[in-house]
Amino acid sequence: MTLHELKTLLGEHAGRHFRISLPDGSAVPLSFHVTEVGRVQKTFLDCGGTLRESIACQLQVWVGEDYDHRIETQKLAAILGKAQPYLPDESVPVEVEYEDRVISQYTISGHEVSEEAVVLVLAHKHTECLAPELCGLPPIGRLPAIGSTPCCGPSGCC
Repeated sequence: MTLHELKTLLGEHAGRHFRISLPDGSAVPLSFHVTEVGRVQKTFLDCGGTLRESIACQLQVWVGEDYDHRIETQKLAAILGKAQPYLPDESVPVEVEYEDRVISQYTISGHEVSEEAVVLVLAHKHTECLAPELCGLPPIGRLPAIGSTPCCGPSGCC
C-alpha cells in the first residue's frame, strides 16, 4: 500500500477506529500508539554490484500501558499530515515496524473495513537475491529444480 492509498483510505472512513492485523491473524493490542512516522531511505550495493536505493514511509507502532488508548482514522491522518514535509512523494510504500519479542518490519498486504474500524492487514517482508542471473539462481519466483545447487550457485557470489 502506498502512502497515497493509506491517506485516501483513512479519509474515506473518518471516525472509525484504526486497527492492525499481523500476518498470523492476531491483532496488535488495541491500545497501540503510532510513535513514529519516518521516511526511511536505504542506499545499498546488491550482490551483483548494482547500486540501488529504496524509500519507504515507516510507521512505528508501540503498545504502552495506557490500555484505554485507542487511535482513530482521523488521528492517524493528522499524524501523517504532520509528516508531509518529510514525505512529499506519496507513491512510496508504507511499512509497519512493530515489536513483539523482536522488532519486525511488515508490508501492508491489504485492508478490511467494517462499520467500526479500518484494519490494515500486514504481511512479512522477505529478503531476496537481486542479481539471480549473476549468482546462478533461477529467475525470482521459481523454486530450484531438485538436485540443483542451492543458495548462490557455483559462482559463490553471495
